[in-house]
Amino acid sequence: MPKILIERRTPKLQSSPVSDEEPPMSGTEDPGVTTGGLGVLSSEARALYRNTVLTGGRVVTADVSSDDKDRLAELLDIGLLVADIDAPGVLIAVDPAQLSKGLSAAWQRKALNLLTRAAALPGDLQELADTYHRPEQAGGTIEYIRGKVLINQRLHQLVTSASEEILAAQPGGPRPPEALTTVIGRDLDTLRRGASLRTIYHPSTRYHAPTREYVATVTSAGAQVRTLDEPYTRLFVIDRRSAVIPVIEDLNVAAFIHDRAIVSYLADEVFERNWSRSLDFDGSRAVPQEVVSSLRQAIIDLLLDGVNHRVIARRLGISERTLARHLAEMREDYQVESLFQLGYVLARSAMSDAEKDSFG
Repeated sequence: MPKILIERRTPKLQSSPVSDEEPPMSGTEDPGVTTGGLGVLSSEARALYRNTVLTGGRVVTADVSSDDKDRLAELLDIGLLVADIDAPGVLIAVDPAQLSKGLSAAWQRKALNLLTRAAALPGDLQELADTYHRPEQAGGTIEYIRGKVLINQRLHQLVTSASEEILAAQPGGPRPPEALTTVIGRDLDTLRRGASLRTIYHPSTRYHAPTREYVATVTSAGAQVRTLDEPYTRLFVIDRRSAVIPVIEDLNVAAFIHDRAIVSYLADEVFERNWSRSLDFDGSRAVPQEVVSSLRQAIIDLLLDGVNHRVIARRLGISERTLARHLAEMREDYQVESLFQLGYVLARSAMSDAEKDSFG
């Protein structure tokens, strides 16, 4: 078998693809799809390179078959083949060991640069993100967002960006324990950033253990919580720049308001007025007498309307066990032994009050 002579002369080559600015990659730009080594070259391209070295280290491009053109492109892209300036149409094999040193250093520099850019990206775009999420163009804007998932995502973005103040009015009964678990970390982070947090709940939350635990945790961290035994609308105000309210006609839609005048009205005329009429709540089991009296009056009204116990508990946002405890204490107060007797006494009392009112 004749010996194959490999050309050892140093040809004039075109500039190497190895550079500090943009190190070359394989033709696919996705190393994972190739099969050779770490994915830098396909096995077919490796075979073509070996054959080139073993047959003299030169390739005449005109002699390359159409099947090998893609493999040839891979070798050119990475720099294992370069053009010989002295011989147009001829490619020369490059020493892989020498090439790998240059490529490795260049790719490491590029990787470090990409990691640095990735770490800096959130900070670089924060100002633009603030502009996008809290537009302040003349006249302000109102966004209408449909669906609880999208509403919660958008609200979460606003709350996590708050730097000064969050006002929240949460009507209805106690919040689900899983919801409280989800937001407690976020609310504590808000307080750690130095922003204030004030929340209004329905009085029934005082009888709900998970809510009491949540309130005790956030108030110990600096939040303020109160309860209001009056009808009020769900409302969030963030940094006095944005407000969120439900759309009454469709409760699955929320309005995100960025108009300063409207936001100021909702904060000062709606939230602050409700806040001034509310009672402090620090998460303790002790319930103010005003709350107890109001709740029992609501129970009496519903009993006189013939509403059953399960519905009463649901409407008032309390458990049936809590309702039963109130009924037991009310039987003791009215000195009766059964619910039937309690209903009779309450009805007589209501009729007596009505007669007194009719005579002025």
